[in-house]
Amino acid sequence: MNERDRRLEVSDSLANGRHKRAGRTGQPAYAGCSPTSEWLAGQLHSWFVHHQRDLPWRRDRDPYRIWVSEVMLQQTQAATVIPYFEQFLQAFPTVRDLAAAEEQEVLRLWEGLGYYRRARDLHRAAKAIVAQHNGQIPDDPALLGRLPGLGRYTCNAILSQAFDRRLPILEANSQRVLSRLFGRTDDPRQSAARRWLWQAAESILPDREVGTFNQALMELGALVCTPAAPRCSQCPLAARCVARQLGQQETIPARTPPPEILHVQEAAVVVHRGPQVLLVQRPSKGRWASLWEFPHGPLLDRESHEAAAARLLHQLTGLQAKVGPELLTIRHSITRYRIVLTCLEAEHASGEFQSDFYVEGRWLSLADLAVYPVSSPQRHLARFLLSPSRQRRLF
Repeated sequence: MNERDRRLEVSDSLANGRHKRAGRTGQPAYAGCSPTSEWLAGQLHSWFVHHQRDLPWRRDRDPYRIWVSEVMLQQTQAATVIPYFEQFLQAFPTVRDLAAAEEQEVLRLWEGLGYYRRARDLHRAAKAIVAQHNGQIPDDPALLGRLPGLGRYTCNAILSQAFDRRLPILEANSQRVLSRLFGRTDDPRQSAARRWLWQAAESILPDREVGTFNQALMELGALVCTPAAPRCSQCPLAARCVARQLGQQETIPARTPPPEILHVQEAAVVVHRGPQVLLVQRPSKGRWASLWEFPHGPLLDRESHEAAAARLLHQLTGLQAKVGPELLTIRHSITRYRIVLTCLEAEHASGEFQSDFYVEGRWLSLADLAVYPVSSPQRHLARFLLSPSRQRRLF
């Protein structure tokens, strides 16, 4: 049996008649007509040509641009990524430009995208590519996979799109499409389901234009085979979709209940010393690693915001200050945490910066705040301090 026939046999077995009904193991639920790789490739290619979004990272097959886009798109919607991608590529048009940059500059351009470890890994990997591969992104999954932040999906996405390597992809959109297409009923985030879906994704790959096929599979999940209210009447795969034939497109794949939401109250302190304010840098590991911020932390039980501000300032910076009025309240979310950050002003009274937590503290003018990478809520606070209405009140 040749390779092509073997793949078709595997593809057929994924939806064969041995699994008449859905079981607890999440096996395919319908003995319907199996979609072959040729049929899938033809349907997806035709649909993709006419319906794909005009995204800037699709305009050429430069592996560097594809890599940056794939990292930015992790846990972030395409519409959000576009301006960040264009600004990032303008600042760092090549791998060598990125490798030569300072980490703080990279983080500043990433500001607002979140999950900052992605930016640090991207920067570290660029340095490794320059040092180990003469600035060329390797066309080899074994070599590419050794670089920081490059897991199976990202490696395969880069290599299939840039070099037409015959490698499968599996992410949130494609795994939803495949689960419905083959009637896989269990949660794709579980290990058994993920192994099965990776096998399915590999078995249906065409022999050429693999990158286009992979992009089309993801695009279909983003635009048509959506988590809620999938538009089956517009789907090019509807004729052979098991979930649609069973009327279960709304319930496949299964969804694990989300974790309990935790509500957190925090206080932040903007400490003035004459015309300057204190900005502090977080440690190189953990949340918001190496970013700068105004000192802040959670309230203790039944603690007022004013008392928390004075306590946190002394614990985190060694400074004493007279806490003044509230500036504003910022609401934001991190994973399952819903955080209410109450920001207060304070006037420096005594002490020099010293901290067991923060790496460094700097007294800066308000105008200097713009060049330091900070998290989104901290940028909100910095912009408030620089707002014209705020400056009029000061003077």
